[in-house]
Amino acid sequence: MSYIAVVGAGITGLTTAYRLHELMPGAEIVVVEANDRVGGKIRSTAFAGVSGVDEGADAFLTRVPYGMQLATDLGLGDALTSPAVAAANVWWNGLHRIPEGLLLGVPTDLAKLARSRLLTWRGKLRAGLEPILPATGVGADSVGLLIRKRFGRQVHERLVDPLVGSIYAADTERFSLAGVPQILDLATKHRSLLLGARRIRAKAPPATGPIFATPTAGMAALTDALAASLRASGVTIRTGERVAAIEPAGKRWFISTELADLHADSVGDGGSDMVVDAVVLATPARSTAPLLSTMSTDAASLLGQFDHAGVVMVTLALDATDWPRALHDYSGYLVPKPVQEWVTAASFATSKWPHWRATAPDGSSNYLLRISLGRDGRDLTGEHDDALLDAVLNEVGHHVGLTLRPTAHRIARWPMAFPQYRPGHADRVARIERALARDAPGVFVAGASYHGIGIPACVQQGGAAAIAVSHFLDPVRD
Repeated sequence: MSYIAVVGAGITGLTTAYRLHELMPGAEIVVVEANDRVGGKIRSTAFAGVSGVDEGADAFLTRVPYGMQLATDLGLGDALTSPAVAAANVWWNGLHRIPEGLLLGVPTDLAKLARSRLLTWRGKLRAGLEPILPATGVGADSVGLLIRKRFGRQVHERLVDPLVGSIYAADTERFSLAGVPQILDLATKHRSLLLGARRIRAKAPPATGPIFATPTAGMAALTDALAASLRASGVTIRTGERVAAIEPAGKRWFISTELADLHADSVGDGGSDMVVDAVVLATPARSTAPLLSTMSTDAASLLGQFDHAGVVMVTLALDATDWPRALHDYSGYLVPKPVQEWVTAASFATSKWPHWRATAPDGSSNYLLRISLGRDGRDLTGEHDDALLDAVLNEVGHHVGLTLRPTAHRIARWPMAFPQYRPGHADRVARIERALARDAPGVFVAGASYHGIGIPACVQQGGAAAIAVSHFLDPVRD
């Protein structure tokens, strides 16, 4: 019998264990998680009369198939819903509808861009030069540098940087193209990004179905279903237990663990040590680095160089009658860095997810907003609750021209939530994987720090890690 440990019970770790059980049903699989719950950065809790309002990610992309396939495999296909509205804005001295015909902010239609009031005519004319510019390639592997070279400053700072930055909490000046594969593909395969994006759209089959989906009970329904399936299959999930060290034990691996003191951020005795044949580390890069220090100094050193951005999510409940009717057709807005203070984006959550509307005992109904604060280079997770709430009320109130009077609020802090793909990221990850294969055969890494950020990418990496482990333990496996 093979013994396998998965460290981390976020979406990547749980998916790894789930796919491992499918591939190796006779193996003994143990998932170890330092927190007192599964789900990692996915968490849904009751708020303002709604049973499952997400504190982190509120949906996954459907056109990358891995998230949808997992939800279907878990029997959640009929429990999914999609945004009721998708039209979003950028705030630049007022709310401006995001122009149609964009691919992650990259224009594909100059006529539609010209009709937008978000850019000045100088900015539109500069963007219009892009199709005739010579090829630039990936250059310094910076999203920001590439977009400015191709389209000019305004397209970068008012479209691409807000869109990419809001998805990944990133500063695109220091963000690798590996983190945005759609733009990387355009830069490597097409002379003109605009014409390349247009050709891709023209060749793509007609879009069917929604772009995003989520369980009606909240995103935690996905990770909860994963955990329930694993436990029912005999997979052990140990929460509140922290891996202290991993050391060689012949051709196997000795893992020592400690019970985590979840209130003091310290550890104590009482863990359950184990010897396993393979280990998957589905934890953030900076957290993974010390676990590899005795096995591969090269891998540990590279992982220790990773940066992670922390963010804060503030959820507000307003009296529904206070929310302007004119904003009900929009899903929210983004705030570009030149006009940004603390707030980076706001989601008009009840317009986006009508099932989040709750009726109070007095017959009134709530309208929910979800506001993101902080990003790479602006970590606000250590700020006091009062300061965060004041910033939200002042800034969002200013953006929408409204005095916000919340009936309830909730603050969720997510330190180290988003790995930052610095220029050269793909090469760095390849070096880490080569070092592990050489120095620590049977130890694998997976998750958002490596081959893509977002739920579908993490699900894909969990499946890939499971395949890699099964091939390592059974080389003749097809």
